[in-house]
Amino acid sequence: MEDNLAIILNDSNKTISKLQLLSTFFEEEIIYKIYLRSQVVHKLFETNPELDINKLELFHLQYTTTVIELLRKIKASNERNVSILYDEIQINKDLIENINDSVFSEKNYQLDKQKQSLKINLSLRKLYQVLSDNSEDYPFSKNINAFSARFSQDFYFDISTEALNELIKFNPADVYRNNSAIIQRKLMGLLCKMDFKTEFFCGLSAGNLILEVYRFLNMDRYFLFFPAKNLFLFCDLSKITDVDWSNTLSKKTRIVQELTDKNDNLMSRANVLKTVIPDNVQALLKEYYEKISDVDFLQHIGRFDVQTNILKTMLNTNVI
Repeated sequence: MEDNLAIILNDSNKTISKLQLLSTFFEEEIIYKIYLRSQVVHKLFETNPELDINKLELFHLQYTTTVIELLRKIKASNERNVSILYDEIQINKDLIENINDSVFSEKNYQLDKQKQSLKINLSLRKLYQVLSDNSEDYPFSKNINAFSARFSQDFYFDISTEALNELIKFNPADVYRNNSAIIQRKLMGLLCKMDFKTEFFCGLSAGNLILEVYRFLNMDRYFLFFPAKNLFLFCDLSKITDVDWSNTLSKKTRIVQELTDKNDNLMSRANVLKTVIPDNVQALLKEYYEKISDVDFLQHIGRFDVQTNILKTMLNTNVI
């Protein structure tokens, strides 16, 4: 008899330990209450040997084990759903890694902007000399188009073809031209006045066509360079209405940022989804807790009530 008592109490402790682990996992108040109430029932039999110990075993078989199995089923279902989110997170991480491996860094871009500004300034100074001397010399620095070829896809702002065509319109009477380039007369005059001191401001892209926009140092004036025609014209930024000048991130950097933000949201969803319990199960667990908290509960152990039958039914359906 004492051996049977010890075995049932030992098994009861093991069952309650399983329930404790699940209460810790789900962090739901109602599960913790059920766990505490189960401990009370166990303690009642442990300290009152005159009670029928078999009723403790029956209590766990009829109630506690059913709750444990139901919670385990919910946990497994949640983990399957969460694994889908984790897979998406990993795919995004791999994509971020690939982008970071392939993209030219912001540091590369900033350094090469300075080099490109120097090339343009030297080329314009040379163009002025060529035009003044009526020379046939080629004025442009070596690899002057390499900068746009390298950075336009990721760092240049997208504009419409119509906007680009509007920017490169000019009156033939207002330009100097030779076999190498076309430049607005007043632009060349201002360049000479400012000693050809300009800096790269931004790049614009319309399909395969690109523009480089430069700013005069210490002056809010801009001009464009259209490599396809070696054309230099003043540039009125107010005419470019479809560009967000405040956005200083490269396209791929923005993609990385968006994917990172998306992963943060997915991780938050996963953390919530991992421990979520359906509302219908929550309601049933509350009714179940009220049942086992009833002072007359022990007198009715062995009778299968509605809540227990519903809990058992959930284990064998797709309700969860």
